[in-house]
Amino acid sequence: MDQRDEPTEYRQTPYKAPDGATEVLLVRHGASAPARPDRPFPLVDGHGDPELAPEGREQAERVGERLAAERLDAIYVTPLRRTSQTAAPLARRLGLEPRVERNLREVHLGDWEGGLFRKKVAENDPVAQRMFAEERWDVIPGAERSETFAARVEEGLVRLAAAHAGGRIAVFTHGGVIAQALAAATGARPFAFLGADNGSISRLVRLGALSSLRGFNDVSHLDRSAPAPLT
Repeated sequence: MDQRDEPTEYRQTPYKAPDGATEVLLVRHGASAPARPDRPFPLVDGHGDPELAPEGREQAERVGERLAAERLDAIYVTPLRRTSQTAAPLARRLGLEPRVERNLREVHLGDWEGGLFRKKVAENDPVAQRMFAEERWDVIPGAERSETFAARVEEGLVRLAAAHAGGRIAVFTHGGVIAQALAAATGARPFAFLGADNGSISRLVRLGALSSLRGFNDVSHLDRSAPAPLT
């Protein structure tokens, strides 16, 4: 058969991000210190600010090992120290100075800041039950309005994506922020992605205001018996 007579074939190809898109690695901070009623967390602008627990520092080291070979244009943290402490091992390895993005700090928990949130959830407080049932943070007295939280997370991600168009960044942030970002990207329920593990990596591809979810809650690096590259 003449080569010109062979049928045209259209093969499946691996995913490729659109030109100009930004890959955003959302890293949840390592495990933080336990909450104690007699020792509330210090507050930073009204937000509880515990430091990392020993296991959280180990998780931070493993995140640094996992991402050390990746091409990153920038590392971002929030004003809360558990994110900067988690980012520190990777920042040292790559020689990058973390930048602070205030809009990606954790949702403000109102009267339940300082560690009280953990106690209320552990005790299955009726308000906590309602919060999970309605999937709204602002059920908690004095907490940030869910719409306000969603808007500031989106604003922060849009700004970072625009600043690093065509690049890749690591954002060390919080469980509530990751849940909000991924729910917005997929049109899911507000709490559908709540519960990302400490030290986990989730991945978004953003182009302008458009988001594509490429990975959620990757923790393979936290098990030394099963190391795996990100890509």
